[in-house]
Amino acid sequence: MPSSSFIKTLLLFIVLGSFASCKEDQQRTKTDKVVVSFKKEGTLHLKKAETAEVIKTLAIEVADDDYSIQTGLMYRTSLETNQGMLFIFPDEQMRNFYMKNTKIPLDIIYINKAKTIVSIQKQAQPMDLTSLPSEAPATYVLEINGGLSDSWGLQIGDRIDFDLL
Repeated sequence: MPSSSFIKTLLLFIVLGSFASCKEDQQRTKTDKVVVSFKKEGTLHLKKAETAEVIKTLAIEVADDDYSIQTGLMYRTSLETNQGMLFIFPDEQMRNFYMKNTKIPLDIIYINKAKTIVSIQKQAQPMDLTSLPSEAPATYVLEINGGLSDSWGLQIGDRIDFDLL
């Protein structure tokens, strides 16, 4: 039979473990209130297919590792008109995005390895878990504020060009 000091020590660890677990839950709850700021990591030009005329120039944040790709624009409460997030994948394939924990409506623009727009998911709704697939294989995905692709007249076949800092 274990000694009483052993039992007391074991109970202390259980109580402290429960307290730590509660503290972790509070921290997770607080992350919903964390403000994530835009960090410019490059510049992207949207260009008309037929003329190569620049439609719009954007400051971009880049998502090119597992964590940043999975997080994307989650928890953001705003995105300026001249800002976007460019996802860079190591290969070209069919892509699926969704809006989990994303608080602002977005246009999701799928772009192939030749930097040509192959499909656009317009006005993706905040917090929606519906799959928003590309219509063709993509290497890049650009997220901008919902409605801007229509405002700027973006079409399948238009192109991008970007420089990273």
